[in-house]
Amino acid sequence: MSNLCVSLVNSKYCCICQSSSITDTMQKLKIMRSDSLISESDSDLEYVQSDDWKNKRKHVFVLSESGKPIYSRYGNEEKLVTVYGVMQALVSFIAHGGQRDVLKMIVAGDRRFVFLIKEHLTLVAVTSGEESVRHLHIQLNYVYNQILCVLTLTSLNKIFKDRVNFDLRRMLSGTEKFIDNLLNVIDRDPSYILGAVRCLPLQSSVRDTFTQTIVQCCSKVKDLVFAVVVSHNQLVSSVRMKKFILHSLDLHLLLNMVQSSDSFKTAESWLPVCLPKFDSSGFLYAYISYLDEPCNTCLLLLTVDSEHFPILSDCKTRIVERLNRYSCLQSIAESVSSHGYSTQQVGMPELWHFVYKSKSSGHMTSPEPTAPYVTDVQRHRLQDLYMSIHGRMHCAHRPLRILYQTYAYESILGWITQGFELYAVFSPLSDKKTAISTVYKLLRWIKREESRLFILNQSTF
Repeated sequence: MSNLCVSLVNSKYCCICQSSSITDTMQKLKIMRSDSLISESDSDLEYVQSDDWKNKRKHVFVLSESGKPIYSRYGNEEKLVTVYGVMQALVSFIAHGGQRDVLKMIVAGDRRFVFLIKEHLTLVAVTSGEESVRHLHIQLNYVYNQILCVLTLTSLNKIFKDRVNFDLRRMLSGTEKFIDNLLNVIDRDPSYILGAVRCLPLQSSVRDTFTQTIVQCCSKVKDLVFAVVVSHNQLVSSVRMKKFILHSLDLHLLLNMVQSSDSFKTAESWLPVCLPKFDSSGFLYAYISYLDEPCNTCLLLLTVDSEHFPILSDCKTRIVERLNRYSCLQSIAESVSSHGYSTQQVGMPELWHFVYKSKSSGHMTSPEPTAPYVTDVQRHRLQDLYMSIHGRMHCAHRPLRILYQTYAYESILGWITQGFELYAVFSPLSDKKTAISTVYKLLRWIKREESRLFILNQSTF
């Protein structure tokens, strides 16, 4: 068994502690493991040791500070009590070391265990992939905020203040699909790691009509905070109350909620939603309804008034009438059916793929992957490539502004400025000079197309 490396971080220093083996460390932890915490039945051990469960590329676990299971990306939490118990014992062992240490990471063989410690909750990612610790922390933070989206931080604190051993699964029952979908999307969409929102490519005149329609139909509604139109996990339009900002994390949670549930397609919905970056202590009330029969376009209206459902339903009716008058919903359907755009439309054959983030708008764009990224394996490799280069450029110890790297299957150029963040992929036979020349052409193309690719002006009620 390989050595166990535990990364400890406190406010003053960072150190690495090594034990001779995982077994030795577990022996030290025995004083912290009660029989009630870790119940190792034969069936549970067989389940945990099965190849199907062990060979998953990335596991995510959530547990309470008392070691109670809350969520597992794969498997039945009831059969993973041993796993949860060991993880909580590790966290407690480090926390009680007398140095106010916090467990951040464990390396065991080819796997890394990354911990995110929050008040009352511990989130753990276990991976054999190439994702950096920073990226895994971002993903765990999304999972944590997804839980807050359902409960609010105030409710979470009150629950565990009253009952430390409370089983939070009862409160989250039925919402596990939101976390499942969130993790699946993060694995294939770089917008979450970039902290940016993907916009649906759309003619600026159509997008402006959406915005004007929302303002015209909703501006007189008291206490309406946000109005958002989305399509297939992409932003179409958004309008906000003047003094508030809709953070990209909150918008990602809204996009994930809509994508995760087909029930929104069958009827108008009204439910409380916590947007953690906006206000983690309370709920907004979300009116959610699709605007067209194919369910391409979804409207979300968020208010602080719990009695506003009839008013917002009437707003939706007027919005649909005006959008149909100007054929805007048909434009959405055409954009969705065309799958955005491809690198061929950009007109640079040497460019295989790219991801671009506009820092001023907080939006990002990328073409639909084409050859050589056709299969799921190839697209996963592309996502891993972006993860790798992003992690190197955002390294806390030595951040980079520009980086060109050649790999076995492709080359990639990363470039970060005050105005944008860009990652462009080329053939492994391309040289740096060709890549830089192509990137300058790409930037000029993005500038010409920016009104179609991004929302340049944030509208208010």
